[in-house]
Amino acid sequence: MVVDYIGIANELKHALKTYTNSNGKGQPTHDANEAFAILLEKMDVVKGLFATPVNGKAFDYSHFETDALKLLPGAMGHILALVGVSGELDGKKRFLDVMAAISKAYTLCSTLDEAEPLKKEIAFLAAVKNAISKYTSIDKRRTDEEKHSALKQIIDNAIVAEGVDDIFKMVGLDRPNIGLLSPEFMEGVANLPQKNLAVELLEKLLRDEVKARMKTDVVSEKKYSDRIMNTLRKYHNRAIETAQVIEELIKMAKDMAADAEMAEKSGLNTDEIAFYRALIQNESAVKELGDNNLRELAKYVTEQLRKSTTVDWQVRDSVRAKLRNLIRRALRKWKYPPDKATEAIELCLKQAEVLSNQWSAGV
Repeated sequence: MVVDYIGIANELKHALKTYTNSNGKGQPTHDANEAFAILLEKMDVVKGLFATPVNGKAFDYSHFETDALKLLPGAMGHILALVGVSGELDGKKRFLDVMAAISKAYTLCSTLDEAEPLKKEIAFLAAVKNAISKYTSIDKRRTDEEKHSALKQIIDNAIVAEGVDDIFKMVGLDRPNIGLLSPEFMEGVANLPQKNLAVELLEKLLRDEVKARMKTDVVSEKKYSDRIMNTLRKYHNRAIETAQVIEELIKMAKDMAADAEMAEKSGLNTDEIAFYRALIQNESAVKELGDNNLRELAKYVTEQLRKSTTVDWQVRDSVRAKLRNLIRRALRKWKYPPDKATEAIELCLKQAEVLSNQWSAGV
């Protein structure tokens, strides 16, 4: 295993600086003992989370030393299914918060003999945390802050976290190509015994798909991001059952695949299909102009905007006005219905703004 010596060195440098600033009067032993007391307190909190019944059952991870990999999906599923006092699913946040505290406390007291018996249990819990961080959607700031911690280097040498790199394999699923989600894969997800884990895996896959495929498609990005957010809001508020959430997310994946297939067969390139989607938001335009005319209009608008944008056009009002008039003239030329023309113009401008950087770079 490659150890991040730079990360550890930085933390040691920080600790050394703290001690030096105290004029050599630091209290490392006292601090370590305080940290160990906090560690024990936070470990009790974690044990309380796993002891809290989900569907009438607590989760027993006492065999973590021998069955760590086998226990991991169930541990994740239990944490993700925990409900808070407000009635919302909040186990993930509570678990990640307490693990952050455990990380800091263990870093300070790991040299104590008393901390040694906890090393493997903390390693297992760190593996659960790492899996949740990798395979579910969480606050990015948290991962940026934690990924430099020395805890991972200290703990990974102890036990189970090493080799835990694919939760899909562990729950018996082949890693999917989101663009080609097979019925077999979706059926496998729907039948996972850890339903809350299934929801989180699907959410992560769909968000990754939106980010990868739709980052330059304003309409599609908003459409699917809003759908994911609305479905998950109902899920976290427990307004709909977990099975229904899985069904809605799988339907979303199918819709994404259908949209991708339509784009491939449209005869339009990636930029043109993005403007085409902006133009068909007006239902009357679809009825009056027809699909073929709208495709030709999308090609024309794409070409004209690509030739007219400059690197700094977003901050130059004169250039924005010119581009707005360019789009307006194109819509009139194709007899685009005027009732939603203003909205179409603004949407096309937003789309051009997203694409302009790669256009300027000659991509």
